[in-house]
This record gives sequence, C-alpha cells and structure tokens, in this order.
Amino acid sequence: MAFAGRSGTAVQIAFLDREAERIGLRKGQGVAEARAICPSLDVLPADPAADRALLEALADWCDRYTPLVALDGDDGLHLDITGCTHLHGGERALLDGVLSSLFTLGIEARGAISSSVGLSWATAHFGDGGVIDPDAALETLAPLPVAALRLPEDVVGPLGRVGLKTVGDLFPLPRAPLARRFGPLPLLRLDQALGLEDEPVSPRLPVPMLSAERRLFDTIHSEDDILALTAHLAGTLKEGLERRGEGGRLFALLLFRVDGRVFRIHAATSTPLRDPHRIALVFRERLAAVHDDLDAGYGFEIVRLCVLRSEVFETVQEGFSAGADGNRSLSAFAERVVARFGPESLLAVTLPESHVPERAAHLVSVLDLWEGERDAATERRAASTPPGDRHPGDRPLRLFAPPEPVETVAGVPEDAPKTFRWRRSFHRITRTEGPERIAAEWWIDGEDHPSRDYFRVEDDAGRRYWLFREGIYADDAALPRWFIHGVFA
Repeated sequence: MAFAGRSGTAVQIAFLDREAERIGLRKGQGVAEARAICPSLDVLPADPAADRALLEALADWCDRYTPLVALDGDDGLHLDITGCTHLHGGERALLDGVLSSLFTLGIEARGAISSSVGLSWATAHFGDGGVIDPDAALETLAPLPVAALRLPEDVVGPLGRVGLKTVGDLFPLPRAPLARRFGPLPLLRLDQALGLEDEPVSPRLPVPMLSAERRLFDTIHSEDDILALTAHLAGTLKEGLERRGEGGRLFALLLFRVDGRVFRIHAATSTPLRDPHRIALVFRERLAAVHDDLDAGYGFEIVRLCVLRSEVFETVQEGFSAGADGNRSLSAFAERVVARFGPESLLAVTLPESHVPERAAHLVSVLDLWEGERDAATERRAASTPPGDRHPGDRPLRLFAPPEPVETVAGVPEDAPKTFRWRRSFHRITRTEGPERIAAEWWIDGEDHPSRDYFRVEDDAGRRYWLFREGIYADDAALPRWFIHGVFA
C-alpha cells in the first residue's frame, strides 16, 4: 500500500508501508513507475491534514507516559521519558507497552530508547529499534546509512559519491577537512547522535507546574464521577501549592478514553485557588458547557488534573464583617459564569491613557484582566481620576465605532450646523453647545492628522446627538468632513 500526492505536475509516492519498501519502492517515486514495478500496488490519495490530526492525537495519547512530547516532522514523535520509566516498569517495559498499545489501536510503529534524540531517531528509522545502552552508541550507528543522521538529500548524495555511505565511514575521518567539504551539518548531527551535543526536546504543549492523576481499574462515564475525582485530585495538589506558597490560576483536566482519545478541559480562575471545592465547582461549569462534546464512549481510564499557571497566594485574616466573604463570592460567581458561557460573557471597562473618545475606554473580558493583561497605570488612572474630570454629562452613553458620516448645512462655515442628514433622515437643529476641540494623538495618528471640533446638538424632536467636524476651513486644505459620533440618552 502507498499514499500518493501531487508534487507540481507529477503524482509521487508520499508514504508507503513496509512491504512496499521491501519490494524496492521509495518515497518521491512516480506512481506510474511504482505500478510498473509492482502491479498489485494499492495507491490511495494522501491527506496531509488528516495525517497531522492523527499525529497530534497520538501525541495527546502519549501524555499518559510523559508530559514532554514533541512532534517529529510528519511521521514521528519524540518523548522525553527522563524520570518516568520507573512508573511503567523500566525502559524495556515502557517501550513494549507503547508499541503494543499502538498496535492494539491499529497503528504499526517503530520505537527506540536511547540517551539522545538523534540515536533514537536513527535506530527507529533505519535499525531495529529497542533499548540502546549508552556505551553501544558507536556500534549501533556504525552500520546505518548516513541518512540516519537526519541529513538532507543534497548532503547524503555528495557523501555517497565519495564512498561515505555508512555512519561508520565518518568515524576515522579528520573533522576539519570533512567540515570544509560537506559543511558543519554532518558533524553536528553525528555529535548529537553520540550525545556529545545537547538536543533538548521542545514539548508541543506547556509543561504543567504540578499534576496529579488517577489510573482507574474500572472506567468511569458520568460527569459526577469525573467531578468527584477532580475534587480528590485538587486535594492532592493543595499540599504542593501550599509548599510553594501559591495558588492555581489556570487548571487543565485531562480525560484519557480507553480508545486513545484525550479530552483537555481548561479552566481559569479570578484569584489564586487551593480550595478543592471551588476548583471542582469551576470544572462543574466547564463540563456543563462542553457536555455535548464530551463523549465518554467506553469510559475514561485515566484522569489527570494539572496546574498550568499559578500566583502567590496571599493569606487574608478575616474579621467579623462580610467584606472578604463578599469579594470571594463575587470572584467565585465570575469564575463559574466564565467557565459556563465563555470569556466574552463578562466584560469590564478599562480606561487607557487617551483623550480621543473612541480610545478613552475599552471593554475587555474579565479573563484578560485575570491573566494580567490590564495595564497597572490604567488601573491607577481609573482609581485616581476625580469623577468631575471625566465629564459624565458631556459624553454620550453610546458611541458609534467608527463614527458615521453626515451631511450638514451651517450659516457660517466655522459655526455649528443648522441641519444635518443622517441615515437618510433629515434633522433640524434647535439647540447647540460647543465647539470642543480635541486634537489628534500625533504619536499614533501622525502629525498631519486633523483635529476635531465637537458639538452637542438637539433637534426639533428633542433628540440629542454628538457631532464633530474633522479639520478646519482653510484655503490650502480640503473641506472638513462632518460625522456623528454618538447619541445621548
């Protein structure tokens, strides 16, 4: 069997199974040539997006062995199992367990465990795999082709033409001439495979600060069982958070289904949390929100709770008043609402340092505020600016974003308008206040951006509007334009 994809105008083999390799077929070979060699070849269309999704799903599945899982191109995974092997009976038992479990899922895989990423990759792709002793690195690499060093074809070809076809052929050669002729990459890859150069694994997901998990003898299906285990695991994490003097701000609940699928459910909190009951309440709302997407199937066999982000937990001495309890109730309410309906369900107003009306206030989700994205200077300004300086009666409650253009008629060009047409409706102005000039922010809009003259106007029906003229009348400038920026209540 082989999978073929289009490369330019040609249809070439992208992937093939072991039997096709044994016949002599190879990646990049044309489909017509491959069928001439093997008429019984079954060629299917390649689907890179589906392959990527499957590889990422397998990476999620491998989280049961280690949180340090990285993608290796389009067909492999790197797992850093340092400190994890004793939990699975040793290196040999871990490797056998991974490969046998994947085979049960219908996936044939090759794997190797060694002291370096390069050696494991070379043995898994060009050798027999298995567990490689650090002292056996040289003799394991020596018979493998130079392509086992993860070298591109434009380097493998020149090496082969001078007789350097196996990794062992590189060992006795002087390094300086080899680097001058073929570049530094062959020597770098060789040193990485031998463990002489560090090559850390970059995990695809953030590594949790703390985690606790429960492997179940009998699978669970109901949300009540999941929440009970979540509360139990939160109690286990509490001791670790207390030792750090911190509380969790972002938690992740991982549910490993028996068929290999993994569900990740994240929950953010407004304040650092240690209380298992409050953590379980947040996840109760999250499970209610994702209820339709959470398919238990034949059940979950592993449940894991992780702390992805934490902050210093400040212990507060509470008095007889209900102030502290009220604050805690408010934050708990916000956590549950955001967990159930999403981060955009609760919005807060921030006051940036700007005198331009559309920039003077922003609505942001409370989740953004919890994550520390609010500017401390903005908070101080919002708290310290006297209410009289904010002109609560001079600004409309509703602003249009962006301001909408209007057609006006004024008796004198620089004067307030007498009438204006907006949204195909004609309005006759009976009262006006202004102008109030607001200059542009040159450090944002540029030095040539025109200023605005704002007028508060009232039409003959008693409706009040906020109009402004952008620019001033001058002989050497374009005519100013009029806009409506808001309406008063």
